[in-house]
Amino acid sequence: MIKVGIVGGTGYTGVELLRLLAGHPRARVTAVTSRKDAGTRVDAMFPSLRGRVDLAFSTPDEARLQDCDLVFFATPNGIAMREAAELLAAGVRVIDLAADYRIKDVAEWEKWYGMSHASPALIEEAVYGLPELNRDAIRDARLVANPGCYPTAVQLGFLPLLQAGVVDAASLIADCKSGVSGAGRKGEIGALLAEAGDSFKAYGVAGHRHLPEIRQGLGLACGAPVGLTFVPHLTPMIRGIHATLYARLIKGVDLQQLFESHYAGEAFVDVLPAGSHPETRSVRGANLCRIAVHRPQGGDTVVVLSVIDNLVKGAAGQAVQNMNLMFGLAENSGLDIVPLLP
Repeated sequence: MIKVGIVGGTGYTGVELLRLLAGHPRARVTAVTSRKDAGTRVDAMFPSLRGRVDLAFSTPDEARLQDCDLVFFATPNGIAMREAAELLAAGVRVIDLAADYRIKDVAEWEKWYGMSHASPALIEEAVYGLPELNRDAIRDARLVANPGCYPTAVQLGFLPLLQAGVVDAASLIADCKSGVSGAGRKGEIGALLAEAGDSFKAYGVAGHRHLPEIRQGLGLACGAPVGLTFVPHLTPMIRGIHATLYARLIKGVDLQQLFESHYAGEAFVDVLPAGSHPETRSVRGANLCRIAVHRPQGGDTVVVLSVIDNLVKGAAGQAVQNMNLMFGLAENSGLDIVPLLP
């Protein structure tokens, strides 16, 4: 049984980890930390876990995280980079759900995240945790940088096109929409029901923190820098990301066959039949990315529709998928979940 610790268990990604791991056949959560809520029972804060998680939140010092086999950091940016090194030195493997180790260029990371990196030596070692791209490296990793939610949906949609070399990599467009849970479990005016309900808006048009992460991943996939316009939007729903992706075709190709072949055998990427339009509700609560590919009017523009649950395939579910790879388990262990409808 894998002994698991969760640092920062009171946020949306933390409780999502607890939900998924409660049903995992080979993992057991032994510690969940929260400085603010230490001593509070997990099921008192999250009644959905009553009868599933018999733990109280503890301080990091009380949690004895060094006795775990794996620790997830479900924390704000800037925490894992200060604490991961000590755990790695104790032989504990680490998955960071924040952005501390995603971007390889330290100066670029510091520019976008507005702080000095506390453990730059670990950035090179960290493996970017997109299993559909880095599966073999993840298996041997001590430290995994779990991808962001937007980057997961966008990269999975663009990868088949870029790796096949059939689109102009200099003129990619990602038009993305996210539910309000993507902002985290904190009190912000913009996330209030009266503010976000019955409304729809773009944000971060001048530059969003996920932009360099997406450009880095896509550039590595095609072996050259990419030109990407990325515009995120906030939608009045709790969960879900819908990415509408545009690229210009430069080679003739059967797009449907390309995507079906690329993701053949992938348990968590579902290429829908030609002409489909995936919905965010079709992946709610599950570790799935559903994709449809279109070529409007037979022109030179390809449109890819990619949907995920931002808290599952976009965060906690992908982290569990990475854990399974790191410990030699079946990749779908604890993740064989039917999406919730209606």
